[in-house]
Amino acid sequence: MVSRVIPVEDFDLVIFGGTGDLARRKILPGLYRRFLAGQMPDSSRIIGAARSEMDDAGFRDMVAEAIAEFGGDEGGDAACLKRFLDRVHYVPVDARGEDGWAELAKLMTRKGCEVRAFYFSVAPGLFGDLAERLRLHKIADRDSRIVVEKPFGHDLATARDLNATLAAHFAEDQIYRIDHYLGKETVQNLMAIRFGNVLFEPLWNAHYVDHIQITVAETVGVAGRGSYYDQSGAMRDMVQNHLMQLLCLIAMEPPSMFDADAVRDEKLKVIRALQPIASDQLVRGQYAAGDGQPSYRDDAENPDSRTESYIALKAHIANWRWAGVPFYLRTGKRLKARASEIAVVFKDLGHSIFPEDESRHRNILSIRLQPNEGIDLQVTIKEPGPGGMRLVDVPLDMTFADALGPEAEGVPDAYERLIMDVIRGNQTLFMRGDEVEAAWAWTDPIIEGWEARGDRPVAYEPGSSGPEDALMLLHRDRRRWRDIKTEVA
Repeated sequence: MVSRVIPVEDFDLVIFGGTGDLARRKILPGLYRRFLAGQMPDSSRIIGAARSEMDDAGFRDMVAEAIAEFGGDEGGDAACLKRFLDRVHYVPVDARGEDGWAELAKLMTRKGCEVRAFYFSVAPGLFGDLAERLRLHKIADRDSRIVVEKPFGHDLATARDLNATLAAHFAEDQIYRIDHYLGKETVQNLMAIRFGNVLFEPLWNAHYVDHIQITVAETVGVAGRGSYYDQSGAMRDMVQNHLMQLLCLIAMEPPSMFDADAVRDEKLKVIRALQPIASDQLVRGQYAAGDGQPSYRDDAENPDSRTESYIALKAHIANWRWAGVPFYLRTGKRLKARASEIAVVFKDLGHSIFPEDESRHRNILSIRLQPNEGIDLQVTIKEPGPGGMRLVDVPLDMTFADALGPEAEGVPDAYERLIMDVIRGNQTLFMRGDEVEAAWAWTDPIIEGWEARGDRPVAYEPGSSGPEDALMLLHRDRRRWRDIKTEVA
């Protein structure tokens, strides 16, 4: 199997916040890998913009250091690196003032370049200032695109304000709200499995699916970003965006075509069909101190913090396809392993011909997003050997690294893929404004409910699977969470 690289059009990409952590860790190394793959035309330019006083040479040194540190093995070819750096420029710009904008406008007068993209790798409070000045100085036109990072608001009211601010300067088809989870190869393969195979779609409903689990577990705490995280928590930081997007892709109806608005229309229907969450369908937790590591409250520097570092909830979708099927979502910090997984657990057989102790087996489709991306389907077979009919569950495994061999190493990471989609003008994997607002409209009452009750998150041991209360969330339904682990079952 040979991976095809399809070059994009000539483009200019301006990265506001070009000296920041996201640019250094993800954006710039990702662009270099796309350059090496032959996807980025030689004439394209990358322009860093930030408040730091720096010239082209200084910024190129910073980019080279970022590629060496975060670019993997690709940074070793000096000739290729120089070719890439020759296309890198820098302009000091004040987002809330006038300094640097005339210089940026002059730099953007290159003829023959049809695509101009502007990546807002800055705090959301600066989005409006940047959008206004791009229009005021006639740097952006009707064909330009802007990329905005989360958080997309703190609640429904602020999300609406943010959307209105961007809409005052750019049309909806120019705004790319990026969620890197949607750029993962496995997430897109989820759509291919559902809608490209006759095998699964007939089974993708309440008649055959018992329940669905979505897990995003992290081993790290919030040290270093505790003050920010303490204002958001797991619900705002993860559930409202990342987990919501995974839920939509799992649950949505087949779109009429693989088109940006057709896909996003179906995702929006899922969000609007989500039922309210009752207090007994929700568990919030905070990691305690242990294993020589500080507690969440220590990391957040707030001894009375009521912010959750872990959340688990049970959701229902009120439509024909999913009536009665629970969706269990959980995410947390300082857990036993770093792992992201979607598990579709199918129902038991209506009647089994095997003895009772050999009949308790289930088919489970597991989609692993990280760290070892892949898909496996748990099926029941006869255990090899004599001695009667003994059944055992085994995975039909498609770990990308094993199945695709060296080709899997060339698969772009999420940011690489999404930035190239921006250049192509493909919004399929980006969130639309009404989608963001619908997600907040579902999330806000949940948060308001626990704040009104004065609920405190329960403590859980670091390195565990989370609070015991979360186990009971499924035990009450005579189900159990899948084990959090990095390796294939």
